[in-house]
Amino acid sequence: MDIASARETPRESMDYDVVIVGAGPAGLAAAIRLKQLDASISVVVVEKGSTVGAHILSGAVIDPTGLDALLPGWRTDEKRPPLTEVSEDAFSFLTAARAFTLPNIIIPPLMNNHGNLIGSLGLLAGYLAEQAEALGVEIYPGFAASELLFDEGGSVIGVATGDMGIAKDGAISSRFTRGMELRGRYTLLGEGARGSLAKIAIARFALDEGREPQKYGIGLKEVWRVRPEVFRAGRVQHTFGWPLDDRTGGGSFLYHYGDNLVAVGFVVHLNYENPTLSPFDEFQRFKTHPRIRPVLEGGERLSYGARAITEGGWQSVPRLTFPGGALIGCAAGFVNVPRIKGSHNAVLSGMLAAEHLAPALAQGRAHDELAGFENAWRKSAIGRDLWRVRNVKPFLSKLGTIRGILLGGFDMWANQLTGWSPFGTLKHGKPDHATLKPLRDVTPIVYPRPDGRVSFDKLSSVFLSATNHEEDQPAHLKLADPSLPVRSNLPIYGEPARLYCPAGVYEIVYADEIGRTEPRFVINAQNCVHCKTCDIKDPAQNITWIAPEGGGGPNYSGS
Repeated sequence: MDIASARETPRESMDYDVVIVGAGPAGLAAAIRLKQLDASISVVVVEKGSTVGAHILSGAVIDPTGLDALLPGWRTDEKRPPLTEVSEDAFSFLTAARAFTLPNIIIPPLMNNHGNLIGSLGLLAGYLAEQAEALGVEIYPGFAASELLFDEGGSVIGVATGDMGIAKDGAISSRFTRGMELRGRYTLLGEGARGSLAKIAIARFALDEGREPQKYGIGLKEVWRVRPEVFRAGRVQHTFGWPLDDRTGGGSFLYHYGDNLVAVGFVVHLNYENPTLSPFDEFQRFKTHPRIRPVLEGGERLSYGARAITEGGWQSVPRLTFPGGALIGCAAGFVNVPRIKGSHNAVLSGMLAAEHLAPALAQGRAHDELAGFENAWRKSAIGRDLWRVRNVKPFLSKLGTIRGILLGGFDMWANQLTGWSPFGTLKHGKPDHATLKPLRDVTPIVYPRPDGRVSFDKLSSVFLSATNHEEDQPAHLKLADPSLPVRSNLPIYGEPARLYCPAGVYEIVYADEIGRTEPRFVINAQNCVHCKTCDIKDPAQNITWIAPEGGGGPNYSGS
């Protein structure tokens, strides 16, 4: 059987009231809330990770307001994952040799982390999945939703999971299995930042019309087990400044939690200008700082991962609803950038969507637009959270890190004290893929070699992410023009994909085993940690990330 014939084979289908894509905090909160409102509503959640939580990368400091609203008794539940209460909160500016900690009294109150909790968001997702299943929600991990289904009128009527068993050369292998259709009266997309189906829905229904471009960062994280003498349970430390220059936005976090565990992470805003910048290598360099190295040295690096983060906030949230469904969580862009938090808004957005879905289902509606959800979110706790910080990201982009933080802090105080900003609502400007300068206009960045003690190379790091893909499948990273990386990106930018990718997926190879010496663009798709940075930052927008076979990718559970 050839591939065309195989894909003409009818898929089996299952019908539900609500189909949810993504078993993260938003999707699981929506599922739980639907069942709380009406136990007869049939709900299915499909998750591309091998297990619930496998693809969730987070520090994480968790604002518990969303969980408290969803599951009021969760704090006393013995089955919940271990979480550490925040006991110290520090915000520092780094130079190459020193750290200057800002007095907490000048930090806007909404950035205060006391009352928040530190722990694994992946484990928390697993806990939410147990609560959902106990209410009757069906959850299918290891199945990647790869296609939106539409009716004749153009409304979304569900999703299809990807075919499995297509070989790398496009042939049908002995393990071929046709995907399944999950049809619903409504479909919620909670795939996280730059979700592939959300991207299709946004384009098809022009959901971003009249909005500012969505902005992104890349977050890289390692979990270390540190020496007992340097561990400070509940300590939260954020920094900005070195090793990034003032025109490159980003910062770090160190969270102490659990059994001598420290989550150390680094975020680089993807509107950076220098094409020779490598977010991974900036992260490794950061860990060599005199204030950071002593915490990690002598410890054990347990895990590594990377993920794109939505940063556009209030101005960039697309219209949430479309005929037959809605966007929730980070697929909609509900991260509060200054707070470096989004899980609380993800949970609240799932709940809010459910509270508009349940009455629609009770009225017998299907495949129409839930306009009430779109109209409600800006007046909700989510909207209030994002409104107060709406100008921080634009200030950082326009003015650089130091002046941006100073004016952003002033603006947050103005919003906190008066509910008003003297600056109104600022615009973001260019999308992230349009910010790179040509090589001729920048000073190339030269990174030190990793020392193997606190700094490491990409491939050993990817090993710690437990990333695995079925090798005999087509690459899930698609080039619109295969010649463009060498023809255009290489001479103009030095082909930045080889640097912005945190997993060594992209390479320029100049020689091979059969004697070819012309440069070739090589995609090592098996290394991909599903961060989506390439889909965002490629200056030609030539790379499209699509879901590989279900169950592939990293396995972050427990980190």
